[in-house]
Amino acid sequence: MKFNLKYKGIGEEMELPSDDYTISDLLKDMELSSQSLVCKQNNELVIEETIINDGDEINLIQIIYGG
Repeated sequence: MKFNLKYKGIGEEMELPSDDYTISDLLKDMELSSQSLVCKQNNELVIEETIINDGDEINLIQIIYGG
């Protein structure tokens, strides 16, 4: 089972390590903080507890801070 990951303009097909792999697991594996990202699954905003399914497209969008 695989899903497509888009992050910083790069698209990559990745293997799903388990049936209950979540956005939170993905962020932990990539050593990223959910406080600095917006996560979308198939173009819809999702929370960290969302399970990633076979064939999903996951977009990780960096939040830009500034003043």
